[in-house]
Amino acid sequence: MKSLFIKTNNSKSITYLLNELESLNIKNTYFSCKNFKHYTNIIVHYLGDDLNYFYNELSNILSYLIIDNFEEETIKKIILNNYFYFDSSEIKYILEICEDILSNSSDFSIQSRYDLLFNIFYEHISSEKKLYLNGFFPFKTKNYLKYLENIVDIAVNKYIIEREYLEFISLLKIYINSHASNIEFVSLYYDTSNPKLFDKDNNVIDIKDDLFDLKYLSDISFSSNDYVLNALLTLIPKKIVIHLAGASMDDFINTLSLIFENRVTICK
Repeated sequence: MKSLFIKTNNSKSITYLLNELESLNIKNTYFSCKNFKHYTNIIVHYLGDDLNYFYNELSNILSYLIIDNFEEETIKKIILNNYFYFDSSEIKYILEICEDILSNSSDFSIQSRYDLLFNIFYEHISSEKKLYLNGFFPFKTKNYLKYLENIVDIAVNKYIIEREYLEFISLLKIYINSHASNIEFVSLYYDTSNPKLFDKDNNVIDIKDDLFDLKYLSDISFSSNDYVLNALLTLIPKKIVIHLAGASMDDFINTLSLIFENRVTICK
């Protein structure tokens, strides 16, 4: 007979475990629940011969217990501990980025998080009779916590880049709105490998490719398109028509639209 004593005082964990154990379809498995003053003890007895199957099923339940009930809360704690200088709105947004990573990134799939937890729980319950859940998580799940910390770091970096990008856009909008236009009309024929600017008479406008002639410096880079942007910031046209020439809307075109706003017309 194999017995496992799961001890916790967390009401969410107790409810979750009892519901999962109730629906557990393993022959010769019995469980009971005893409430004490400061904690609850859930006792699981297995009288069968396939211990590997029993360990797998319990490890599965415990792994999803952590993912379903504690993952979001744990991520928030990591943000508050490691990035305490962000305000509440920034923390909320970083949490949303984390949720997006957890839901949509193949590098941080639910299967990979599950596998980490499953191996940790399987190793423990196959060799021990007691599982003190409050102490086990987070202290015995350090690899899983490092995994979540990595996700938080990626989310914070993404947030900082987005914030710097918006600041960059805002500064350039202030710049063009505070300077007079030097030309009425410009056409941009946008080929990602060789973009060209033309005036209203269809004459080519020179795009300087000398870094020292750039009127702005930024960590935001669009490669060769930096020089197109620099030319437009020098000319500050009253109207810009962008011909995509078979190209698709990309970050650079979206950025031009944000900077020059109603001056821009997209021609597909």
